[in-house]
Amino acid sequence: MKRPTQSEWEILSILWAEKEATAQTVNDRLNQHKQVSYTGTLKLMQLMHQKGLLERERVGRSHVYRPLIEESDAKSSLLDNVVQSTFGGSASNLVMSLLGNKKVSRREIDDIRAFLDDLEDKQ
Repeated sequence: MKRPTQSEWEILSILWAEKEATAQTVNDRLNQHKQVSYTGTLKLMQLMHQKGLLERERVGRSHVYRPLIEESDAKSSLLDNVVQSTFGGSASNLVMSLLGNKKVSRREIDDIRAFLDDLEDKQ
């Protein structure tokens, strides 16, 4: 799977939520968080199309873009890479590092515990 850049992740996140959108719609959503130019957004989306991250369809005078990679697949690939490159392939080291460096709420601990219990039951 092609690894998206940070800027590509931002665009993909919008498209995963919207399912499809024009470059103008994506640019408007990006500008809710930071100032970006329409031409920059359009160019990046065109490059993402060339890389095989997006598909596009001409509708009237615009192109409508859709993600070609599933959100869960992209996140899984990214996490696998982080676990391999940063934590020596150890998922437990990743989890312990993450939980040790962040204040975790009681609810999050309960959710993690329930997830682990469910995972253990399935094995």
